[in-house]
Amino acid sequence: PQAASARSDIRDCSTEPPYLPPTVTDTSARLAALRGAMRAHSIQAYIVPATDAHMSEYIAERDARLGWLTGFTGSAGTAVVTQDRAALWTDSRYWTQAERQLDCNWELQRTIWIESIGLWILEAVPTGGNISMDPFLFSIDTWESYSRALHGSGRTLLPIDTNLVDQVWGDQRPPPASREIYSLPESFVGSSWQEKVVGIRQQMEQHVRRPTAVLLSGLEETAWLFNLRGDDIPYNPVFYSYTLLTDTNISLFVDTARLAAAARESLRAGCPGPLCVELLEYGQIRAHLHRYVQDNVTVWLGTEYTTFGLYSLIPQEKLLEDSYSPVMTAKAVKNTKEQELLRAAHVRDAVAVIQYLLWLEKMVPQGQVDELTGAQHIDELRLAQEHSRGPSFQSISASG
Repeated sequence: PQAASARSDIRDCSTEPPYLPPTVTDTSARLAALRGAMRAHSIQAYIVPATDAHMSEYIAERDARLGWLTGFTGSAGTAVVTQDRAALWTDSRYWTQAERQLDCNWELQRTIWIESIGLWILEAVPTGGNISMDPFLFSIDTWESYSRALHGSGRTLLPIDTNLVDQVWGDQRPPPASREIYSLPESFVGSSWQEKVVGIRQQMEQHVRRPTAVLLSGLEETAWLFNLRGDDIPYNPVFYSYTLLTDTNISLFVDTARLAAAARESLRAGCPGPLCVELLEYGQIRAHLHRYVQDNVTVWLGTEYTTFGLYSLIPQEKLLEDSYSPVMTAKAVKNTKEQELLRAAHVRDAVAVIQYLLWLEKMVPQGQVDELTGAQHIDELRLAQEHSRGPSFQSISASG
């Protein structure tokens, strides 16, 4: 026990005053502001996830609400804040990191099970209390799991469209992405976006339910469909967007000012007509979808990437649900051109890896390389290869 408490890189909340390493973020003011916002909305517990509105695996700084509120920067976790307690749930990859980054305002819960979060909430929130979260940051499955965990407990799960973390983060919150959204060069495209749209519409026609629209929430779905790319999220060539593809119209919800001129021309070339893309602002998706579902329509969506917030705008009888949208499944099947491009990319990458292994053989015996310099060097070798746009995640280069 003494050896454990002697570690200087993790917190010790049992001493008076508590010991906090320099890696900790002081969250007292942030929690006080959030609790004030909760009181204003009569909320007894507020749940904060690590995801964004598109269920992305990687997120932009602007969406790192969990990181800002807690100081914990791991990629997976859930926080719950009540008026007098705050807890973080994360998996075993991150327990040490959490002890280095959380201050003593936070209890660390070494699990990720929603049942465990539910039990904690039932203990922390008296009967009659409101438990709230932003429905546009939770998947349909996750929302329903919380609903089951709290069912019949006398506590209410209350969706709230105002994100309270964003409200208290205020102007300190990083700005929205501003870099250009561009078309992929012709030489990298397996089929034109028009061909892809026609293919998806054929699937709609052939489906027994005859859906009138497909709703796309996953960022890679829209990027693939229109052969567009962006840099909104580190290591991912995507941009913030939604698409509503109907049997007669195509609506793309995006920061329209950021579309490159060539991209805009390509999308608008078929106007007016069934292959004309209507460009709408990213924030208009909710109002537009709400209007669309007033008519006699059926919306086909993939539940894995759709938030509960969007899902709940569509009446149950007008929904056609699959785990993945027809765009996600079409994207998974690579045509001949895409297969050739994949192989060519792997050959270029192999060259960089071989160069790296040769460099390691020379440098390691000299004691000239560690994990970090190794990672930097392989990144440089890859960037030197033709067509490189950077790594797909941070290089994890060595161990021991």
